[in-house]
Amino acid sequence: MKKVRFLGLDVHAETIAVAMAEPEGEVRSLGIIPNGEESIRKLVKKLGPAEQLQACYEAGPTGYVLYWQLTALGVKCEVVAPSLVPVKAGDRVKTDGRDAMKLARSYRAGDLTAVWVPNEEHEALRDLVRAREAAKQDQLRARHRLSKFLLRHGRRAPAGIKVWTQKHEEWIKKQVHFEPPAQEYTLLDYLHEVEHMGDRIRRLEQAIAEAVKLAPPRMQEVIQSLRGIAQISAVTVVAELGEISRFEGARQLMGYSGAVSSEHTRGKRMQRGPITKTGNAHLRRIAIEAAWAYRHRPSIGPRLRKRQEGLSEEVKEIAGKAQHRLHKRYRTLSAAGKEKQKVITAVGRELLGFIWAIGVQVERNRKPVA
Repeated sequence: MKKVRFLGLDVHAETIAVAMAEPEGEVRSLGIIPNGEESIRKLVKKLGPAEQLQACYEAGPTGYVLYWQLTALGVKCEVVAPSLVPVKAGDRVKTDGRDAMKLARSYRAGDLTAVWVPNEEHEALRDLVRAREAAKQDQLRARHRLSKFLLRHGRRAPAGIKVWTQKHEEWIKKQVHFEPPAQEYTLLDYLHEVEHMGDRIRRLEQAIAEAVKLAPPRMQEVIQSLRGIAQISAVTVVAELGEISRFEGARQLMGYSGAVSSEHTRGKRMQRGPITKTGNAHLRRIAIEAAWAYRHRPSIGPRLRKRQEGLSEEVKEIAGKAQHRLHKRYRTLSAAGKEKQKVITAVGRELLGFIWAIGVQVERNRKPVA
């Protein structure tokens, strides 16, 4: 039987600290190598054969490039969750070499939790979706700067004009002016930034629509049947989750989003607190935003009916159950006097359960028959 050697890699932008744990022996540091494809290839060749190596490193800003490089060389690699790496309470010395040795030792012991790694196409879609989300945040900041500038100088839109509509922007362009040139330049700059952010978002949304057309049918179908989740939100969910069937159950998906309650239990005393928020913030945001749609009575409008065209009857049935159950949940919690935001969070958490059920059903329907 071939013995496997475990590699712990502490990865940085320019360097990688390498440590190795023998199957039943010592854990030793192998030094620091440059973070580059050629250096990785030489390391594998030196320590090989590749099939007897297993490597791990912490998820972080360097992404999954190292994972793809090692996998291409035939080395089994796992990216682990940094927050779940065991830490000794009394350890006050932290270096790259010690971190690499700790990873190698914990990996050999089976104490690390691996995260899901997307392929390059899936990662590209996720980057595009997150770029659009960043653009929305930048747009909000730009609008705030302009609105607060107008407020400081007592410029308010006439009654009947809703803010950030086309009429609102036309009012700013045609009727808002300042005598001092400095203030006029400031107004024009703020207005230009708002328009620039709007154009940026439109370009990104068009790019997402084009990317969806090229995506596999399975990705196009997932989540399209649910109320409150239109194309952009659906693409965000798919991009963040990947293979939904990798979650063993709905509760595991809820925990992945960080939308579950924190808990502190000792003996007979059990105390539940706010949601943990230790999970995928992008997924959690989409679920909670979509949950507001379930304030309304169950119905299938023209847009939802169009999105559901071509979906299987099983998926439509799950979507129908979601509408009735989540609306009932919203009314029950509201009638009990719960805070509005807590009610929406609870509904969003249950919505994730239906997302899991629909995702698994779609993947099962699309699974090729042997």
